[in-house]
Amino acid sequence: MFWRPTLSAQTVDRFNSLSFEMGPIRPPSEAFSLLVRATRNCPWNRCEFCHTYKGERFELRPVPEIEKDIATAKAISDEIQGLSRRTAQREPLRHVAAAIYSSPRFNASVRSVALWLYGGAQSVFLQDANSLVMRTPDLVAVLQRLRETFPGLARITSYARSKTAARKSHEEMRDIATAGLSRVHIGLETGHTPLLACIQKGAAAEDHIQGGRRVAAAGISLSEYVMPGLGGKRFSRGHVEDTARVLNAIGPDFIRLRSLVVRQDMPLSARLAEGEFEPLSEDEVVAEIGELLQRLECRSQVKSDHVLNLLPEVEGQLPEDKPRMIGVIHSYLAMPAERRLQYRLGRRAGYYEKLADMADPARSDAVRSLLARLGDDGEAVEGAIQSLKTRFI
Repeated sequence: MFWRPTLSAQTVDRFNSLSFEMGPIRPPSEAFSLLVRATRNCPWNRCEFCHTYKGERFELRPVPEIEKDIATAKAISDEIQGLSRRTAQREPLRHVAAAIYSSPRFNASVRSVALWLYGGAQSVFLQDANSLVMRTPDLVAVLQRLRETFPGLARITSYARSKTAARKSHEEMRDIATAGLSRVHIGLETGHTPLLACIQKGAAAEDHIQGGRRVAAAGISLSEYVMPGLGGKRFSRGHVEDTARVLNAIGPDFIRLRSLVVRQDMPLSARLAEGEFEPLSEDEVVAEIGELLQRLECRSQVKSDHVLNLLPEVEGQLPEDKPRMIGVIHSYLAMPAERRLQYRLGRRAGYYEKLADMADPARSDAVRSLLARLGDDGEAVEGAIQSLKTRFI
């Protein structure tokens, strides 16, 4: 049993007097990272598949303001560690951190630091959408302050745009790497230049190659995000062929899959409603991923670490795990249509995490019960699946 604290209102108030600014999102792989907001919102903010920063103004935060937030995060960390030492049973720090994180009595900053401590306090993620857009001396100063404040850090990461990375000189990128930035997450989305223009990504295929190579040349770990289904029926083939070409040219450390789901608050939804964008079915998206894998020749780790992906077990190291990953896709597509529908509903409703879960009678019974409640109406089932998917964006 984890520790269940009985804390005075005074103690809770002392914790809650400490807070710092945080942005809205972070990559799935940074779930246990300390979130430090270096910039506000997105300097591009035109991508049609994104809703996160629409209507918000981009701002560079002053370095002293960021450093104050780092100091506040350190103060919260010290308070939590002190509470762990002061408990009568000297509760392990992870127990105390878990209790604080799960309690609504504490503000978001306190709970965020608690989650970071629970996860081992090993990593920091710089928010928001493109920290590399900062002046290099300013970014270096922030990175150095983080390393000084938290000397036990194993990793500092950030989102970035390919064009921004490409505009940094080799010397600047080396300075940033030396200061402590260890991983960059770039939204490649697609390597097909006509599709990049259509979704208003603000980059062409060669920009992606140049930016990715600039990051890798500095010795910074590189994650490139690919969006299966983004091209719809019109661009699907070019999407697959050119994305593979660009990834092979870059050779990133990680290729992260994040399948497209269109929400009504995305600009892309207007083109969907007008019939200009014809989406792929989930089965077609799965097939698209298989075609992409067939064409990849780089030594990269494929990650399917987002809940929107239908088959999370399609991940592994290229090239050695390619046959196994493609085999998972073939196994799914070879199932009868009614079994694929059952899996899709079960996956989106949270009953199935992977194909093998369909062998669990309790899980399968729950999914069949849900199907029965939806009746034989195929549109109702598909509508339910789509509704469930949009909860996770």
